Amino acid sequence: MHTRTVPLRTGERRITDVTGTCAAFVAEVGGDGLLHVFLPHATAGLALLETGAGSDRDLAEHLDALLPRDDRWRHAHGSPGHGADHVLPALVSPSLVVPVDDGRLALGTWQSIVVVDTNADNPDRTLRLSFLSG
Repeated sequence: MHTRTVPLRTGERRITDVTGTCAAFVAEVGGDGLLHVFLPHATAGLALLETGAGSDRDLAEHLDALLPRDDRWRHAHGSPGHGADHVLPALVSPSLVVPVDDGRLALGTWQSIVVVDTNADNPDRTLRLSFLSG
């Protein structure tokens, strides 16, 4: 298995496209197999999403509606509503698996791999990429 960790800064971007980073990794390793992408964080997740056509903004807006930034959360440290950030990974998984064919991600035409991060208190993230050939 080949593994790499990649530092990532999300900042004010709630949806960060990491498809290029993932594609470069599997191209370097080459071959067929599975790419496992993982975020070792309690307040961020990963998704396959069409970007640039409004879906990324729609996701961010609907997460705001589903996980309001107010004082209803029991997990209450950090900025107002930070407890919502800790619920996010139950809805947007911190990991995903993508098939790889001949060193290329086998994504659908409009699919991109994105980091979903609603936590403005911690913009520094680590993306863990693991390629299992087979």
